[in-house]
Amino acid sequence: MEEATLLRDPHTFPTTEVLKDVLHASYSVYEELINVITTPAYGLVPEWRYYKDGKAWLCKVQYKKKTIFWLSVWDQYFKMTFYFTQATSSGVTALSIKKSLKEMLIQTKPTGKLIPLTLDIKKKEQLKDVLRLIAYKKSLK
Repeated sequence: MEEATLLRDPHTFPTTEVLKDVLHASYSVYEELINVITTPAYGLVPEWRYYKDGKAWLCKVQYKKKTIFWLSVWDQYFKMTFYFTQATSSGVTALSIKKSLKEMLIQTKPTGKLIPLTLDIKKKEQLKDVLRLIAYKKSLK
């Protein structure tokens, strides 16, 4: 069975209640992520928007005008996708993150000029690597 992204109704904004209902146990992970990245230390701004091309709600998370990552909601977890260029992807392999994430990035085929790194987030332990990726992405020009 292929998994599908949730939040497909354009008239149902992803409120706290809606997100709790679909994320279940991983809602606390989502909540902690949002609480951390919206502090002045990170300064990120999440913006939920319904995208007609994908027929789903996505959260674009920005720092100033730079998109840091995209977040989509799935059944009981959420996905975060970071996009890197060929040049900036080499910096990811130098980060102190799980080796499996580095290998995933190296093996991923570029989409146009960008290389996506998509993480399925289910546990709080994953946030350590996520925050390192965010800090790296923010540091790029």
